[in-house]
Amino acid sequence: MIRKMFTRIRPADSLNLLFLLCLAATVLFFRQKISDPGRLIALYSVLFVAQLALMKIRASDGPLRWVYDLIFPTLSILIIFDSLGDLVHSINPRDIDPVLIRLDYMIFGFYPTVMAERFVNPVLTDVLQLAYSSYYFLPVALGAVLEARREEAAFDHSLFLIMLCFYLSYIGYMFLPALGPRYTMNHLQGIDLQGYLVAGPIQEILNRLEGIKRDAFPSGHTGVALTVLYLARMHARRLFRFFLPFVAALIVSTVYCRYHYVVDVLGGVLLALITIFLGEAYYAYRAKRIDINR
Repeated sequence: MIRKMFTRIRPADSLNLLFLLCLAATVLFFRQKISDPGRLIALYSVLFVAQLALMKIRASDGPLRWVYDLIFPTLSILIIFDSLGDLVHSINPRDIDPVLIRLDYMIFGFYPTVMAERFVNPVLTDVLQLAYSSYYFLPVALGAVLEARREEAAFDHSLFLIMLCFYLSYIGYMFLPALGPRYTMNHLQGIDLQGYLVAGPIQEILNRLEGIKRDAFPSGHTGVALTVLYLARMHARRLFRFFLPFVAALIVSTVYCRYHYVVDVLGGVLLALITIFLGEAYYAYRAKRIDINR
């Protein structure tokens, strides 16, 4: 019975359920500090029940497979991220931006976002703002390709590592909240970031959708993008070559577009390494357990 349950539950599903339980427990523990804990508990409960329902009624083919495999995990990641706006600063009100700013200055002897002003021009701003936004499409694109190819093992492996990277970054935001240089260092910037066509509208959309989440450290954009790149190299080599310039430009854009300090980016690299190490270690352990129980 235990062996069958272990082999039937997809790693990403168990991770999502566990993280939702941890978030609900966190809300209950800090309920007196949170403005509307009941709403968060209800939100996490709905996602939890929906995950269980999809696991129960999943189909091997048809639209439901796409809902279970790709659409619901994407929605879970986005909805949980949006909920952090009501959670992070309520449980940890001390931002670490002063520490991150000092670390950047200690490493470089200057403020990187301010120094980057010498390279600012509207075309580059448009290009790098688009690159920054590609973060939202890279994981979905990889998942869609693997799903369309019906490569179930590769898809499940990729989904687990990507979801693990997202959720580890969310834990980082809760323990180490930071606004980022676009808020804390705006008074030092001498030039506004303006593009010709797309930078302004994209910035406005992201500001409205993301709000203020205190999600600077570690750089989830860097961590997730590198994790996707690692998985693409493993499971979809052509996609890896296509993703590579986007990921390189994305990492540059995090500082150029003033979303992150350089130490955030270094934290994002570390996040990707931890994700890959933990994810692959779990997969090796799981494979060994399955072999033992056969």
